[in-house]
Amino acid sequence: MIDGLEKGILDIIITPQIVTNPLITFEAFFKETIILIGGKDMDRQAFDHLLKTADYPTIETWLQQQKWYGTTGDMEHLRKFWQLNFNKYPDFRPNYIVPNINSIVRCLSSGKGLAIVPDFLCKNEIENGSVQLLWKGHKPLVNKLYFATRKKNSHLKKSL
Repeated sequence: MIDGLEKGILDIIITPQIVTNPLITFEAFFKETIILIGGKDMDRQAFDHLLKTADYPTIETWLQQQKWYGTTGDMEHLRKFWQLNFNKYPDFRPNYIVPNINSIVRCLSSGKGLAIVPDFLCKNEIENGSVQLLWKGHKPLVNKLYFATRKKNSHLKKSL
């Protein structure tokens, strides 16, 4: 998408990454924490017990045996969360692929399963009990989000 900014195809993007580019300005505006959520009907007792042991290989094995939700073509949150907390990439793919993270949250609110998602996209559902916050990780994954714009973009600055 940075390429689209450079070429003038895009005026603004939201990105978790800063790249060195003299034509692009990055402005931090938000932090997201990537979390593990479970369906509202999920029995979390075994997982909570494993977390208390801090036996991460066993926690990883338990997680791999569950049903997972993911989005089309984007496993970046899952990969980064797994790498940070288990020091390797996940060796599985989600069982259910849906169009976007909002669809994941809707699916989990009516059943069982797991997903790795940004906290702000399921905050209300966690608060009202539609989904369960299972784990933030023993090493939380926090991303800073940035607005990225072309430096010479005077009409955009007026609208922001």
